[in-house]
Amino acid sequence: MADLATRKLPLVGRHGGSSTVRLTPAAPASRISLRAPADSVGGLSQALGLQLPTRPKTSVSANGRHALWLGPDEWLVIDENGVELVGVAGSSGVLHSATDVSHRNTAIIVSGPGAEATLAAGCPQDVSLSAFPVGACSRTLLGKAEVVILRLDDETFRVEVWRSFSDFAFGLLAEGAEDAGL
Repeated sequence: MADLATRKLPLVGRHGGSSTVRLTPAAPASRISLRAPADSVGGLSQALGLQLPTRPKTSVSANGRHALWLGPDEWLVIDENGVELVGVAGSSGVLHSATDVSHRNTAIIVSGPGAEATLAAGCPQDVSLSAFPVGACSRTLLGKAEVVILRLDDETFRVEVWRSFSDFAFGLLAEGAEDAGL
């Protein structure tokens, strides 16, 4: 009998942090990399149940679904409930490209009063509350790994990273968390 492939979470069992910050692997989620011209945004927004943001560094969230603006015609859409998003986008009937990246990405939740300092230890992006308010998102670097950061609340960030870089990113954040706890 053939062995069936099972999804293994790259950071299962990993936890880190300090007295001021906690690092936690995010629960599995479905994700799509979405590309579309401006005249398709309305139809896609209706199908996804979210108004796709059209301004840099912005996101929209509702009912466990997040749409993150990454470029003039590009979004990362995350569904924490695991809804199959390619089909949802396909039901829009408008021109777009949706690629399922659920198995490519994983996420790390960075939370606590030391979260900003933890990210700053390896990220050139200014993630202070004044420069990076709640709902802000950005594709940037963490060390040498490309990440997408979403600020969920005053002291919580979701760091999306390719699973092949997740161990490196988690380790770098853990070092930053130790420094933030001093």
